[in-house]
Amino acid sequence: NIAMEFSRHNRVLYINPPVSRLSWLRNRSVREQRIQLKKSNNMIKVEENIWVYYPGRFLETLNRLPFNPLFDWVTRRNSNIFAKEIRYAMQFLQFKNHVHFCDSDMFRSFYLKERLNPELYIYYSRDNLLGVDYWKRQGVRYEPRHMAKADIVLSNSEYLADIAGRSNPNSHFVGQGCDLSNFLPGKELKSSADIDRLGSTVIGYVGTLNTLRLDLNVIEYLAVHQPEWQIVLVGPEDDAFRRSRLHEMPNVWFTGRKAMEELPDWISTFDVAINPQKINEVTIGNYPRKIDEYLAMGKPVVATETEAMKYFSGFVTPAADLPGWIAAIEDALSSDSVKRQRARMAFAKSHSWEQNVNRMYKIIKTADSNAN
Repeated sequence: NIAMEFSRHNRVLYINPPVSRLSWLRNRSVREQRIQLKKSNNMIKVEENIWVYYPGRFLETLNRLPFNPLFDWVTRRNSNIFAKEIRYAMQFLQFKNHVHFCDSDMFRSFYLKERLNPELYIYYSRDNLLGVDYWKRQGVRYEPRHMAKADIVLSNSEYLADIAGRSNPNSHFVGQGCDLSNFLPGKELKSSADIDRLGSTVIGYVGTLNTLRLDLNVIEYLAVHQPEWQIVLVGPEDDAFRRSRLHEMPNVWFTGRKAMEELPDWISTFDVAINPQKINEVTIGNYPRKIDEYLAMGKPVVATETEAMKYFSGFVTPAADLPGWIAAIEDALSSDSVKRQRARMAFAKSHSWEQNVNRMYKIIKTADSNAN
């Protein structure tokens, strides 16, 4: 989304991750795809100003290497190979002066600033990757150093911007862009037999039902203590949700996976939309785009109180504990109004990809002015 927005005013070369040697050996479809891409120099023109390049050389899988010196050697080798691939693509398209936008690629891209010598090197942090064991293992050594040598660090949450600021004082919160065209007022909604069967007060959630990110206890508590509420959960389930006692409760509905174009139909039935997020290293700083989708349809929203949710203060009712969830939903139900619905819609609409990238442009221009 960011690359497409950049391409409205700039030529953009989007680099896909290189294939690892292990993926090449294990996955036949990967081999077949790359063989086909070679016929077009591994380059595909997407639109007038944007090209996608698929690096042709392998990189080595390295995150499970047993000790740091070997990991560092392989990282340097991978970065050198990656830089040569990118340099080839830039020469092919006759790119000269360029800004390099690194989307949290902390290992493969670690030496690209030195190897490619861009006019400006930007590190973009949009997830707390160090909360995930896979990335934490070596990321605690690499990501702070990677951020430190970037010219600018951009983050989609204030929490992540604060973390980045410990390594690089030129770190900025730029918010999050969303494509809300599917959720904006005026879209014709369709009904279905499932939706028509819903009755009484409907409390709903849309998204993957994953216990790494969602607090199953909150949903069970609501279902048990408010049996008159219909709890509607729209999205695919992980094993823990599939095994949960929610499936035995008469006021809990599981719809399964739904296509993106169907989601507004379901959200339209909600009296209150919820995001019962679990608080852990993975979730605490992440920007919840589903909140914007709820708000874009004017719905009252209740969400777990986290650092990231402070950005939505005044538009989302926070819940801090289990009894607090019931109180927050009751408050959201009783205080809803047409005026509040319009305010929510306007707030969500301000989070477009265009506005998100415009904030990036302002920071980039300031950095260019200071450099000159």
